[in-house]
Amino acid sequence: MKILNKSKIVILFVLLSLCVLTYISVNRYIEDYTSEFIDKTLYSSVLNESRKIFIRLPKNYDKSKAYPLIIKTDGNFNLSRWDESISRLSTQRKIEDSIVVAIPNLFWTDSRNRDLVPPYARKNVNIEARPLTDNDASIFGRADLFLQFIETEVLPYIESTYLINQNKVLSGFSAGGSFVLYAIVTKPNLFTGYFAFSPAAWYDNSVVVDEFKKQLVYLNNKTQGRATFLYLSLGEAENDIITGAFKGLLSAIKMNGPESLYVVSRYSKNAEHVDNPYISVPLALEAYYSFKRQKM
Repeated sequence: MKILNKSKIVILFVLLSLCVLTYISVNRYIEDYTSEFIDKTLYSSVLNESRKIFIRLPKNYDKSKAYPLIIKTDGNFNLSRWDESISRLSTQRKIEDSIVVAIPNLFWTDSRNRDLVPPYARKNVNIEARPLTDNDASIFGRADLFLQFIETEVLPYIESTYLINQNKVLSGFSAGGSFVLYAIVTKPNLFTGYFAFSPAAWYDNSVVVDEFKKQLVYLNNKTQGRATFLYLSLGEAENDIITGAFKGLLSAIKMNGPESLYVVSRYSKNAEHVDNPYISVPLALEAYYSFKRQKM
């Protein structure tokens, strides 16, 4: 019986490790960057890169009918929950069946914070206040560009491909929630509903809360009094940092929120950070359609 020498053992170990890493990477790629729904790649001139979008069409889709549109961040995360909730609630006639466009983060590049963190906060997020000397443009999030990508490239593509009615919702979780907060005060007329699940508003000593509060003052002028819906939710069991920032958002709305802003806020019982969006999806949809019925 031959005994493998040490060099051969090392080579076999390296090859085995590479096989395991390749298997994990391939499976993660399939899970995160491909979809059971329509999988479309767009070239973005705004972002100077190709980006995928996953498109969930209504059950029994009718191309001659106009549908509501929901755009969500983080791609496949909770996308099956959206599909299940919309199918169930529309069957119960509580909401309209909808087209959902989910935008995944880049796979080989860490683009999440770059895209979702507002341009006044550091993309390498930190709870401490940003030193005034740290002001190089490269350190900040580029939610402004990502929002421009949605407005000038994703929406036109969807609206030229499918019939969309007046109901348009933007939804995000955690960093995606901070993106939603940025979007509603920056482009309040782009969507009729904004869902922020467990929004990460604590960046740089709660700069998201501070900026949100400042911009709320101008919201009524930007919307010309048109009603805008905001759904905010947080898990009851989330940590003190994100809970404190969430309470800061509610306080900002109480102090500076205009009459045109219709807000529903909820705490999900016993829910941790990752649990909250799963719980919140159907509740936010029902709350939005309740708001729409009141405004009809």
